[in-house]
This record gives sequence, structure tokens and C-alpha cells, in this order.
Amino acid sequence: MRIDVLFADRVGIAHEILAVLAKRRLNVVAVEVDPPHIHIDAPELDVPGFGVLDAALRAVPGVESVTPIDILPGTRRRLHLDALLAALPDPVLAVDRACRIVVANAAAATVAGRSEAALTGADFGRLFGDAELSDLLVDNGFRLAAGQEVTLNGQPFLLDATPIVEDGRAAGGVVTLFAPSRLGERLNALQNFDEGGFDRILGESAPIRSLKARAARVAAVDAPLLILGETGTGKELIAHACHRASPRRDKPFLALNCAAVPESLAESELFGYAPGSFTGAQRGGKPGLLELAHGGTVFLDEIGEMSPYLQAKLLRFLNDGRFRRVGGDREQTVDVRVVSATHRDLDAMVAEHSFREDLFYRLNVLSLQVPALRERGDDILLLARHFIARACAQARRPPCRLTVAASAALLANPWPGNVRQLENVIFRAVTMSDGAYLDAADLELAGARMEAETGGEPAEPSSWDEAAAAFERGLLRRLYPRYPSSRKLAARLHTSHTMIANKLRKYGIPDGT
Repeated sequence: MRIDVLFADRVGIAHEILAVLAKRRLNVVAVEVDPPHIHIDAPELDVPGFGVLDAALRAVPGVESVTPIDILPGTRRRLHLDALLAALPDPVLAVDRACRIVVANAAAATVAGRSEAALTGADFGRLFGDAELSDLLVDNGFRLAAGQEVTLNGQPFLLDATPIVEDGRAAGGVVTLFAPSRLGERLNALQNFDEGGFDRILGESAPIRSLKARAARVAAVDAPLLILGETGTGKELIAHACHRASPRRDKPFLALNCAAVPESLAESELFGYAPGSFTGAQRGGKPGLLELAHGGTVFLDEIGEMSPYLQAKLLRFLNDGRFRRVGGDREQTVDVRVVSATHRDLDAMVAEHSFREDLFYRLNVLSLQVPALRERGDDILLLARHFIARACAQARRPPCRLTVAASAALLANPWPGNVRQLENVIFRAVTMSDGAYLDAADLELAGARMEAETGGEPAEPSSWDEAAAAFERGLLRRLYPRYPSSRKLAARLHTSHTMIANKLRKYGIPDGT
């Protein structure tokens, strides 16, 4: 039986309590003293004997109660700790001040190829074949952020260390080893926490409905995907949505913009680098996106900007899933889906020999064409209202609305920068205005449109009415060929049929077009 003795602390009381059990020849196998409690494990104590012992212990000055318990608290903590360590998927080791292993979980024992007991007492650095590693831990006060790479039984891990503090100084530390793919999952959670699926792609126009339907089909197929479309159409958003709808949804989605980094950096970012591969390289090397995203998706944005050298290295990886780190001699195999995107005409680049034809075919197994904003005009106002709500929230100002003239200006604009340009125009207008409505002038689009109509510098109007009339006439002339009736045009501009009919007569449209 195990008992909990509650007592008023005083010198010698624990000894007196144990003497009572010794006097009755009760074998004690474990004692835990945690004032005002003393927990005792006496296997020979039974229920009948407990009543006699209870009376004897209460006779000891300071003893307040004696209660049977099922397990000693220290034993419970050890069992819970063992269960917790066993449940952790990452290798975890606790080390003392001398960097000798005190505790290792099952994952660490499996990777090391030893039993947990065999790891106990081993020098931490020597376990990894790096005697200086123990000195590095001690010198840093057992503080290392995940980034120091070590190798255990031929497998690379990123090391993270947290100190155990006693009396204000480090008494050792807890070391966690992350496989690159596990760190990739953490990066994915940080970078893509608010990225959604196809529900995040706003729009009800026919082109966008067709895109969503096709994207949902290709998302489920585990093959390279090439996303084409003009700048600002939302290609990365489509790539995220396809990842979220794929069997790899629970694994990392990591991106590299091939146009934003130089070739040497892009290579190490994508493939990683080996220890000592170049001056300034991180001690121990560094995994690249392919390793970090193991099991998930790597998104290569602006693939058309990739250098010929990297094109060849990427082609080799796509062919057999194998690669070498920069400066390394060991081949690695990872399982990732490559999704790429570009606004460039890859067919033309292949013809000009500026993009590898064989790589183009490997990337273009599945493809999506993202429509330009001008091709999905029915979505312009829907997107504008969404961006207005978001911009107002960011600016901490009351919501505002578009006037009829502003809506018409948005619909008439050609949007060469697509959705990104629309978002920026709305954000600027919301930021720079204070009213409850956004008018056409707030959008700062009229000048560009008048210049396009006149083929040069916009003519300076003599009055406000002349400027408004020029805007109306240009808008109706632009839209009438696509909506060749007053009713269709009124529906397109969300206004009355009578007003549109009057305006068409005023400006001699269609005869005057």
C-alpha cells in the first residue's frame, strides 16, 4: 500500500514517521518527501494493518492525516514524462552541464540505432561525430535556434536547444532534432497561416468559374503543374488552392521566386548547401526548399526567369527525384510536387532557345491559364468591394462605397496590372479620401484612360461638364460593342435602362461610334 502523510514541518519529523513503520517491520521501498507531505510505498501494508498504522502515525506530534494513494507523485510524473517523450515524433535528448546525455526518447534511440539506456551517459557531441558540438552548446548557454545542422547515422537534422536553468545558471539543456521536412512544416505554418483554398479565389464570372473547375481536377493529380497568366492575376493564390485541394494538403507549401534572387542564391535556396561549400556558409550546411518541403509542394514562381544552369539541375531532379546540395557529393531523394508559374510566353522562349524545351515539357504536364482581369469584367466590382472593406479595416476608418461614376470607371479601365493593380488603386483611394463614397476622381484612373483614347497626352478639358461628358462618351463607346443594346449595357453598368438610352442618344451611339 502507498500512503500520503500530511504533517506540520519540523526538524526530524520525517525520521520519526519512518521509525513508526520500521518498528512494525514494514518494508519501505520508496519515500518521497515534499513538505508538508511525505509519500511512502510499503508493499506489505494491507487494509487491516492500515488502521493500526494510521493511529500510530497520528500519535507523532505534527502528523495531521494519513491517506492511502494509488501511486507516488514522483512515479506518476516519471510515467507521464516517459509517455510524453515516447509520443514526440522528433528526437529529444536532455543533457547535463558536461553535455552528457541524461534522458533520450524513443525517436532519438531509433535514429541513433541504440537503446535509450545505451544513450544515457554518452557524450552529446561524440554521438554526432563532432566533438566540438558539445563545446558549442556549452559556450552558447545551451541556447541554439533551429538552424545548426548535424548528422546522425547519415541523416541530416536541424538542432534546437533550450537551457535548463538552476539557481540562475544553465544546468544543461533539452535538445530537439528536426528533420528538414519537419522544419518545413513549421515554416509552412508561419508563412501560409491565412492561405485558403478555392473559396479564397473571388469571382463569379464564366472565366473564373471555368478556372476553378479545371483547377479542382488538376489539384488531385500528383504531377507537375504549370500556371500561366499575366502579372497580378493571382497565380500564387491558385497554386496555394491547388495544394490545399491535393493529397499533399497536410504537408508544407514552400515558394521560391526565381526572378527575385540571383542564380547562386536561388540554387542554395532550392537545393541547400553542404558544410564548407563556400565562404560564409552556415556551419554544418543548410537544407534547401526541396528537403524542407518533403512530402509537400514547392512553388517556383517566375520560372521563366530561371538561369540555364538551374534549368538543367531542376530537369534532373524532375526526372528522378534526386539532387545534390551545392558543394555536396551525396545524392538525396525527396518527394515533392513542383508547381511553377510564369507570365512569360514559354513557347516563344523555347523557340528562341532561352528556355529548355525538355524542361518545358516536364513542367507542363498539367497546366492552368489564369484569365486577365479585363476578361472577367463581371468580377471587377465584386473584387473592388472586397478590397474596399479590407482597406477600410486596415486604415481603421468607417466603410465607404463606390459611386456610380467610380463603378463605371473601374469597369472601363483596361487593368494591365490585373487584380494586384485593382487592389493597389482601391487601397490608395481609401487611404487618401475621407468621405463615405469613392468617386471616379478618387481612383486616379481618368488621366490614363483619356491618354489611351487620344493616343498621347490627355486633352485639357475646359470645364467639369466637358470632362464628365468625355468620360461618359469614352466609356459607352468602349462597352457598346460588347453589350450592343441599352438594356444589356444598363445591366453591365448596374444602372437604369432609361439613363443609358438617353446617354446613347446624346452621344450618337451606336451610329456615332
